[in-house]
Amino acid sequence: MTDLVDLSAPVRERFLARAEAREVGLASSRDAIRSAANAIRAIHRADHDRADELIAAAKDALGTATDACAPHPEIAHAGFVQDAAKEVAEAVLTRAAISGSALPGPDVVGVDDGSWLHGLAETVGELRRACLDNVRRGHLDAAEELLDVMQEILSALATIDVPDGLTRGLRRNADAARAITERTRGDLTTAAGQRDLKAALDAHRVALERASAATSAGD
Repeated sequence: MTDLVDLSAPVRERFLARAEAREVGLASSRDAIRSAANAIRAIHRADHDRADELIAAAKDALGTATDACAPHPEIAHAGFVQDAAKEVAEAVLTRAAISGSALPGPDVVGVDDGSWLHGLAETVGELRRACLDNVRRGHLDAAEELLDVMQEILSALATIDVPDGLTRGLRRNADAARAITERTRGDLTTAAGQRDLKAALDAHRVALERASAATSAGD
């Protein structure tokens, strides 16, 4: 009879290798997500050096996860590596957009196409936050530039006309990004109206003060 223990030995070794790869991939993916999230917080604080350090750490952790899982497709495509890649893409794209740089593609970011698209869609939410921060500071021109980037992202996402299963549900994220952009446009329109109204009132006040001064001088 066949010795099933010996026969199953290579199977056992393959499963142990997969389990080890999964543990390394999970831990490194969590590290990548944590560093990417902290990088985005640093970006909003305008702590760009710290943001760049955290983005580099996130990329390193993602690389470790990807390398560990690559020999095992069922582990590599389980979802957690893609989630980490999406967060890294979001951090890199947010950093570029807020600094006014050109947005890098997936090859430059170092992620797969689907993760890049999802990161691009989620970048819209971070740009809304940056827009509102600029509105509060009175920097409407900077806010409008960020709104332009949000609209460009929507235009790019709209060109991905393939079945949703191929993009891991991108349509839902794209719809959310569109709603965020429309709310932001409304907020900026209101802020611009208030700015123009204040300017008109200030000009009217100055005109009244000059007319009053001229009248007093004539008397």
